[in-house]
Amino acid sequence: MADTNRTPRSAAPTARRTPTKRPTQKSAKATAPRAAARSEDRDGSSGTKRPPRGMQAAVEGAQQLVELTGKEFEGIVGISKDDDGTWTVQVEVLELRRIPSTTDVLAVYEVTVDGEGNLSGYHRSDRYVRGSAGEERA
Repeated sequence: MADTNRTPRSAAPTARRTPTKRPTQKSAKATAPRAAARSEDRDGSSGTKRPPRGMQAAVEGAQQLVELTGKEFEGIVGISKDDDGTWTVQVEVLELRRIPSTTDVLAVYEVTVDGEGNLSGYHRSDRYVRGSAGEERA
């Protein structure tokens, strides 16, 4: 007897396919900081503490960069707050996947987030090979 709960292959939507050369939005979001999901759930009513504003700004900046560029998130490598209340977050992303993975090209983007958590700008500040020792980078 056939399973009637399954969707036939021919009925599956095909318009949402993404190119294989670039990581999909879904896979990039899946690798975004885990604190992002936790920060959305913390409204103070459940008795859990809200994350510090700096952590929240870093997570929001990283998520917005990943959504905008489609790059894969690697990590948050720096954060600073200016006198005017804006945050600068350094986000490391995967620019180009290679084999072996030690030759992947990574980049650090400086993301500016305003006091409300909105992205106000970004630029690539560094680009390098994953396996490099870092002496040539300043």
